[in-house]
Order: sequence, then C-alpha cells, then structure tokens
Amino acid sequence: MELIRGIHNILPSHHGCVLTIGNFDGVHRGHAQVISSLVNKANHFQLPARLMTFEPQPQERFRGTDAPARLSLLRDKIRLLDELKVDQLLCINFTAAFASQPAEAFIEELLVKKLGVKYLVVGDDFCFGKGRLGNFDMLVEAGKKFGFTVVSTQSFVVGSSRVSSTAVREQLALGHLEQARRLLGHPFILSGKVAHGQKLGRTIGFPTANIALKRHVVPVRGVFAVRLYWDGSDIYEGVANVGFRPTVNGQTCRLEVHLFDFDSDLYGKRVEVELVAKIRDEHPFDSLDALKKQILNDANEARALFSNDAS
Repeated sequence: MELIRGIHNILPSHHGCVLTIGNFDGVHRGHAQVISSLVNKANHFQLPARLMTFEPQPQERFRGTDAPARLSLLRDKIRLLDELKVDQLLCINFTAAFASQPAEAFIEELLVKKLGVKYLVVGDDFCFGKGRLGNFDMLVEAGKKFGFTVVSTQSFVVGSSRVSSTAVREQLALGHLEQARRLLGHPFILSGKVAHGQKLGRTIGFPTANIALKRHVVPVRGVFAVRLYWDGSDIYEGVANVGFRPTVNGQTCRLEVHLFDFDSDLYGKRVEVELVAKIRDEHPFDSLDALKKQILNDANEARALFSNDAS
C-alpha cells in the first residue's frame, strides 16, 4: 500500500481513483465491508482503491481530551488497511486551515482536480468544510456535475448490533474483550515503543516493559492478560496494567507489561500488545507490599487463563 502524506504530496500520477473518506478508527468489520466493496469497484474501473483519512482525527482537533478514545494509531491503521488490499492511503493533516475551507473547495480542488475521483463511498452523515456545511447531498449533486458516482456506506450488523467504532469503544470500556474482537474482526492491540520507566516493578519482583500510548484518551483501563510480540519475534504471554498507577501517584496513563519467563532487554523496541482478557479494574493499594501481592494474584490468574486456552 502506498502512503501519501499530505495534500502537497499528491502527484499528477495520483489523478484518477475510487475513494472512500473517514477516520476508519479501529478498522472494524463494518470498515472491512466498505473497503471490500471499494476494492471490487476499483478493479472494475481499473483504478487504484484509495482511502482518505485525517491526522489528528477531526474530533481530536475540535474537542481535545474530550474526544472519543482512539482505537488505533496511524501506524496500526496502516497495517490493518494494507491487509485489506487498499492501494493507497491519503493521510491529510487536519489543520484549522483545512477544516475552515469552503465545502465547495474541498470538492472541486481536492476531489475533482487533484484526485480525479470516479467513484466515492462515504457515510450519509459525512459533513465537511467550513461550518460543516458540506454533506452527502452536496456530494451527490457535485457528482452529477463533475462526473463521479457517490454511494453511502451501509450498516454492517453482527448479531443484532450495528458495527461501529463507538460500539467497539463501549465493549472495551466494559472490559468485554471477546465482544470487541467480534466487532473488530481482529484482536484489540495497543502498540508503541518500550521506554525507560521508574523501574519500580523491579523492586517488587515484577519488572515491566513501559510503553508510551501517545493518545489523548485511552479506550481501556485496568489489568489484563496479554500477549506481546514485535516484528519477527515469538509471542510472549504476560499481565499488563493500563492506567495511572494510583499507588505510586502516576500522572499519565501508560501501559506496563510484565512478561512471564522473560528476561531480555526490550528498550527501544516497537511492540504490539494484544489484550486477551480483563482481570480487574485498576485501584490504589495501601503499600507496595499490598500491590506486590495483588500483582502475583493477577499473574497467576493470567497464567491460568492462558493454560485453559491451551488445553
């Protein structure tokens, strides 16, 4: 998959495509259905299947820490979209200037002149341009004028539930990892680079890999049984805490992973951590000794869970 970072990197050779636009946060099963339809249409027209997304996500720009918890960072999204056979990902820097351009300019300058859209798939609630005055109906009328087809995304249902990023967030917040996985169509993963922490875990016999989450809001909190791996590695089992570490007055939300039967150096590695099952909520303890006892219990519960899965 080709990554086009920013409008300034759109080349004349990029003119002509079938396109879908959205956050595609989590790249869930509903997204996969839309992308499958897009790829089929791209093959029909013999044009690249292109996806337009934004960094930061628009609500992060407008609402900051009040924005919905983010499911996937751009790096995660790129991996998942590549697996779905998207040809090109256009990632636009969602600046105040971009958000304030007239809706007509978004259509004529970007969609028509630069991208040469032949076929466009968007949600029927998609709004864009200054004052969010651009909408689905405007795109349909523009399509008639400039010669491209506009179709809406259709809801995709698993059981009786509509698949959406909001539904995934709700299941994650409840600690329902298996339900979230069913909606996503893949495991929920937190990724990042292992950094040096306070090394308090070592002092109580539970060394941890500290991973910066780089999110305004994290969609999960608590203690989890996890699998950790990186490019080309084996898969390692462990227990992880996602939260603020209230026992030691933590100020930022971070991911700390204790791996079972592992003593190698992970500093600087970019790792992926699959959340398998929630063990408990995060809460403060009166002392480090009390915390140590609880972590031992958490680790034993996670080991038992993995043992049951293997049997």
